Amino acid sequence: MAEAAASGTQDANHMAWLRQLRVELLAAWAIAKKDMLIYYIKPNIIVSGMLFPLFMFLAFAVGRPAGPSVMIPGLIAITILFSASSIEPVSIPIERRMKTFDRLISAPVSLHAVVFGESLSGFLYSTGIAVVPFLAGIVIFGTAIVSVVPLIVGVLLTSFCFATMGTLFASYPTESPGDIMSMLNVIRLPLIFISGIFIPLSQIPGMARWLTYCSPLTYGNDLIASAYSGTTQFTPFADIGMLLVFILIFQFAANRLYKKFNE
Repeated sequence: MAEAAASGTQDANHMAWLRQLRVELLAAWAIAKKDMLIYYIKPNIIVSGMLFPLFMFLAFAVGRPAGPSVMIPGLIAITILFSASSIEPVSIPIERRMKTFDRLISAPVSLHAVVFGESLSGFLYSTGIAVVPFLAGIVIFGTAIVSVVPLIVGVLLTSFCFATMGTLFASYPTESPGDIMSMLNVIRLPLIFISGIFIPLSQIPGMARWLTYCSPLTYGNDLIASAYSGTTQFTPFADIGMLLVFILIFQFAANRLYKKFNE
């Protein structure tokens, strides 16, 4: 009888956990859907998420001898970097100003659901935007893809990684998107030059090469580029593993900071 009772308790706890997980996921989706409807078409997000990375890429790519199969993966990676991390630094400060973020934090869902939902909105936005340079490579330049799987996995993981990074920076308690964007650009701009996009990793000098290992863009770009070249600087499993590590670090840090700033 005791064993049956214990088993019944475990089953009940398991069902309760599944119900709570469903509630958390639905809440995260509701937060992401809210951002999709309100913020995706705001001018500052379009500029920072689409036009800025495009013109920056063209400024450094025009006149270089590299072919489309080399340049298109870099354009995809840069587009993901800026588009994925541009939603939350705009949406969250605006909602703080309008006092709607306070209601979101006080809702009967965990902080994990809030952070995940905000990250999900940036992830969906950047995944959609990444399709543009991908199609441009095929339609305009006829760029061949050696393997589709690294491309899909690379785009998805890199998008969620930088969406989570944007959510992390948006934890700073300000009502001005410009404050967060300024801090974020201090990180994003150097990442472009130490991640093997414009300068091959093999050509980055000694000590500076260690910085490349600290950049999630290094692994995202390497994985995406392997879909076009068939080779990687690291291994696909190493790229995937490091992107997952960065995602976990950013998610953990974001949860801690939101809890600290909203106690």
